[in-house]
Amino acid sequence: MKVSRLADGSPEIFHTLQGEGASLGAPAVFLRLSLCNLHCHWCDTPYTWNWEKTPWQHQDGIKFSKAEQIIELTPAEIAPLISSYPCDRLVLTGGEPLLQQDELVDLIKLLPEIHFIEVETNGTQIPSEEFIRIPTQFNVSPKLSNSGMDEKLRLNFKALNRFASLGTALFKFVVCNQSDLDEVRGLQSKLNLASGRIHLMPEGRDAGTLRRRSLWLADICRDQGYRFSPRLHVLLWGNERAK
Repeated sequence: MKVSRLADGSPEIFHTLQGEGASLGAPAVFLRLSLCNLHCHWCDTPYTWNWEKTPWQHQDGIKFSKAEQIIELTPAEIAPLISSYPCDRLVLTGGEPLLQQDELVDLIKLLPEIHFIEVETNGTQIPSEEFIRIPTQFNVSPKLSNSGMDEKLRLNFKALNRFASLGTALFKFVVCNQSDLDEVRGLQSKLNLASGRIHLMPEGRDAGTLRRRSLWLADICRDQGYRFSPRLHVLLWGNERAK
């Protein structure tokens, strides 16, 4: 499996608090996988996809060495690293985890002590029937036009409708400004989503930006029945990795 690699050479597997969405504040072990099929220009993990000599644009303007940012491990090598933490909640994140869903099925079979599994996905990959049976919760985050990508790349309605049909799936939208809300409402209508299944989260990698965008977004969530999601990890630790 292709896992994000930290500066010391170790895999990005860490014990922290869930910073976003319905499980906000819950202790969890995170497994950050490398590789993504999208390239959001505000992405907070560009080291999982923005390789040297690729054409993708990112607001940081930094390219990464693919060889330096990936460590390859088998499910059997990853499982004991996860089990070493006293926590029964696992968050599979990326990158885009569903690019490696077959390997993740094998990994979860080695973790019987994990009782709650969250999968964070951009919603472009169709989950296999075997993979669907594994997560306790899908955190689906379809990308809006503020991500800087063409709609044909960032929205796969066959996959999104499959997720919408699952009782285990919640939806999270990254919001930069009030004009983004028209896109959210449009997707809500197309996918027939109840407002209570939708979390709106301000985009930002520092506390000041998050606060500015949170004040008006929280009011909208209150008035229109959406759930508001801060970015707790950013508020606590800034943009530090493995937090």
